[in-house]
Formats: sequence, structure tokens, C-alpha cells
Amino acid sequence: MAILDKNARTRHARQYHLHVSPGDIGKYVLLPGDPARVSMIAQHLDDPSEVAFHREYRTVTGHFRGIEVSGTSTGIGCPSAAIAVEELANVGATHFIRVGSSAAYRPEIAQGDLIVNTATMRLDGTSAAYVDPGFPAVADHFLVRHLIDAARDLAIERGFKVHVGVNASSDAFYAETPEFVEQLQKHRISNVEMESSAIFTVAHLRGLFGAMVCAVSYNYMRPDEVDFEGENNALVEGWDNAIAVALEAVARYEADQNMP
Repeated sequence: MAILDKNARTRHARQYHLHVSPGDIGKYVLLPGDPARVSMIAQHLDDPSEVAFHREYRTVTGHFRGIEVSGTSTGIGCPSAAIAVEELANVGATHFIRVGSSAAYRPEIAQGDLIVNTATMRLDGTSAAYVDPGFPAVADHFLVRHLIDAARDLAIERGFKVHVGVNASSDAFYAETPEFVEQLQKHRISNVEMESSAIFTVAHLRGLFGAMVCAVSYNYMRPDEVDFEGENNALVEGWDNAIAVALEAVARYEADQNMP
């Protein structure tokens, strides 16, 4: 009896969840969580076009300094982020940069700051379905290098602060108790978010490239500054800075690839 092979069935075809097809996207894809933030990416691109919007997955494609770049929202959490990377890879994407939100653990990190992470502590269930428990989720070295360089250069021009560290990806937003935070601080974890472990792991297994630059939504060490109801203007500005950094990194990375 034949058994369905999802990977073989979906490769080089219109994708089941994202509704993108071969030719719809660039090899570089920025990955925010929220579909609304795809519009922010589009504002940085020349001739952006929305190619699909299905479920939590919204995709636009345009150009940045002549380089074809797409933006696709992943929704919240590793399960939907893994689907996004798998299906984008099926239609030709090779480089994935998460541009999201993250909560900070180190006291010197403030709302609106940017964090570039070199690796993530896998506290999710999705990556465990792909790899052994001890397998690391590591960002691509060269993308990370260009993200750090771009962030440090744009920080002077745009007036933000940038940090580098190892983060954690957690499945359960409301399970991040003070005890949970204290345990991760013992591991010198700089921040926590909910998607990068799947993005890094799936990209690596596919022989592709993943990285992340996040804006800080709040700091666990400053609970009086946290407002879950109001508008977080520092975070909104941080998202725009993260997108600018990611695109600048893409341009520099691409230039390196084209050097003789």
C-alpha cells in the first residue's frame, strides 16, 4: 500500500498553506509573525506586490536595490513557522531572516532595542519532531555577521541600540513564569521568542540559511514598563529598524556572493 509523502507531493507546486507558487517569491524572505507587518516590509521594497494571503500567511514580493526579496508572515509559534519555511523552500526560497518581537532578560536591554541572535535554546515541540534533543538550533554564520554589521552601522544613523546573544524559543507565552525566566538567566539567555528554533532547524536540515533580528517588546527585569493593552511605540519603531537592518544585510550578503 502506498503512503503519502508530503514533501515529494508539495515540492515545486502551489503550496497548500501559503498559496504561493514557483516564481512568486525571491530567494531571500523576511519572516515577521504578524501579517500586518508584511505591509511594513512592503514599504521598504520597490514595486511590492501581494502574491498570497491565506490563513496567517501573507506574502509580498518586491525588490531592494535590485534584489528580489519577499516577506511572509509566519503566525505565532514554531508549528506555523516551520510550515512557512518548508513551503517557501518548496518554491525556491533559500535564505530566511526572522524580523519579529522578542522579550529581553538582560537588564541593559530596553524596549525598541534590536537583538541579533547567534543561536536559540530549543524549548519548543516542533523542532523536537525534526532533530534529536541535543541538536543545536544555530543561525547561519554569514547572515548573522551581516546582520550584526548592518545593525551597528544603521544604529548610528537611526539612533537605536543593538545587542547580540543566544535566545530561547518557547511554545507557551503564559508559561513564562518568574521561575522560568530565572532558570534561563542562569544560562545567560538574552531573550525569548517563539519561532526561531523551528526556522533555524528546518533551514539547516534543508541545506538552507536562517537568521534573526528582533525588536524588543519589553524586558522582564522592568515589569513596571510592560503594557499589554496600550500601543508600544518603541516596539513599532523597532520593527521598522529590524526590517531595515535585515534588508541592508541581504544587500551586503548578496554583494559578497557576487564577488569574484
